[in-house]
Amino acid sequence: MAEQADWAFPLEMRPRPEDWRFDLDAALDSVVQLRAEIPEDAFTAPILGTERAGNGIVIREDSLVLTIGYLITEASTIWLTSNQGVVAGGYPLAYDQATGFGLVQPLGRLGARALERGTSASCRIGENVVVAGHGGRAHALKAAVFAKREFAGYWEYVLDEALFTAPAHPQWGGAALIGSDGKLLGIGSLLVQEKVDSGTLQGNMVVPIDLLEPILEDMVKTGRAPRPSHPWLGMYTTEAGKKLVVAGLAPGGPAERAGMKIGDVVVEVANGRPASLADLWRRVWRAGPAGAEVQLKVVRNLTISEVRVKSADRSEFLKKPHLH
Repeated sequence: MAEQADWAFPLEMRPRPEDWRFDLDAALDSVVQLRAEIPEDAFTAPILGTERAGNGIVIREDSLVLTIGYLITEASTIWLTSNQGVVAGGYPLAYDQATGFGLVQPLGRLGARALERGTSASCRIGENVVVAGHGGRAHALKAAVFAKREFAGYWEYVLDEALFTAPAHPQWGGAALIGSDGKLLGIGSLLVQEKVDSGTLQGNMVVPIDLLEPILEDMVKTGRAPRPSHPWLGMYTTEAGKKLVVAGLAPGGPAERAGMKIGDVVVEVANGRPASLADLWRRVWRAGPAGAEVQLKVVRNLTISEVRVKSADRSEFLKKPHLH
């Protein structure tokens, strides 16, 4: 995730102002470039790197920037750049593990206008949208919403309903999903590949903006959402056919300490059989708040074993932000 290269979409892939009922260029000016530096000894450095680059969107008149949280997790330094070339430092105000949203407070004037937030509930499948990175029309993409459905991530993450857009934006992290009404519908999170009749479709998974409203004020005031932290296992798990296989373990995390091994197949959580990756995480979370013991049954070398994992609060493993 190093610094963005000098690139641009072909003209036919870019949105044209005359095709939209809102001021396209004004909306695109709300998107800023975000660059973050992370200490080499940070917990997330081996997976996410020490230099991260992506996008953020100005969402309030005080220049508060919304982004995707993995860009700013454990950041020691953040730089924000507007389309007008204004550069300001930023403070990582909050990261909500459950939604994936991150907030950055600029430490200087960015001069970028705020983009009004819409509602992803009003966004329909097939709707024409703009997926915008920093850099105006050259880095904005005409796209369409091709699905609205549940999403589960191997890093103990579930969205009841995520948005999926295509074609894929190559700089999806923190990109703005702008609806046909010119309002912000979501924040770019991932590159995804979907199997379709004609082969493979590449697109982006977008976190819906509707998840922000209930937690925004608490995130600004306290740095976190007003809910207990989910119990975290540090157990990176993937769906392999119908099996739920442990593909990785967070070093020093609860699952590793409890004796879980890469290659273990999870067959039970708290005496119930998980039907999917999303179901696995929901069953783990029902064990109680962070710190609760989670009872697992796994198949290892054709033998069923029981493993009791004392969960943790993931945020306690992360470096906390501080003002220099």
